[in-house]
Amino acid sequence: MSLRKEKAARLKVQVLEHTLKLVGKKAFDDIYVEDICEKVKISKVTFFKYFPQKEDVLLYHFRVWCLSRSVDLKLKPKEGIQGVYFLLDKLSEECETHPGLMLSLIGYLSDSKRPPKPFPVKPEEKKLLFPDVEDVSSVEILSLDQMLEKFTLEAIFKKEITKTTSTRDITNLFNTVFLGSIVTAHMTQQNPLKLFFRRNMDNVMKGLT
Repeated sequence: MSLRKEKAARLKVQVLEHTLKLVGKKAFDDIYVEDICEKVKISKVTFFKYFPQKEDVLLYHFRVWCLSRSVDLKLKPKEGIQGVYFLLDKLSEECETHPGLMLSLIGYLSDSKRPPKPFPVKPEEKKLLFPDVEDVSSVEILSLDQMLEKFTLEAIFKKEITKTTSTRDITNLFNTVFLGSIVTAHMTQQNPLKLFFRRNMDNVMKGLT
């Protein structure tokens, strides 16, 4: 790892870490770039060099979340519906840990005219985020949609899903349950989230088997 690349990686990771700490005290929309820069001790020019807009930190955070799941699945592989529920549980945990952050991401994506490209996570950042994981820089980051599609296909092959419909349609349905559960849980003040998310998925699975 070159000194320049390591410095850039540390800066991006620090921006993410301090943003998460600030979100614990106020809503993401109420956080200013100046607040983040003050915590990381960088200028706004430096911030915008790595994150062209504040909302890119949300995209970066979710990309790191997807990396975390890819690492989890590398260490303890899961298949089919077991994998779907694994992702669902992890998402509910994320919403418990950082309430409002996923809602901010959904709000941002809803306002976007087109889906943004996945925010890059470079090998140096992977090593900083997961220093104890061997060869973590080679771990491929799959998006939530890609992971769900993979597990859906496996579930069909394993006959855990028997309803005749396309893999894409089922994946879209799972995505709807995942993201819709976040919004509905917030609007109806559901608790605990894990139980609420699982109940929604259980009901969906009844119609797929």
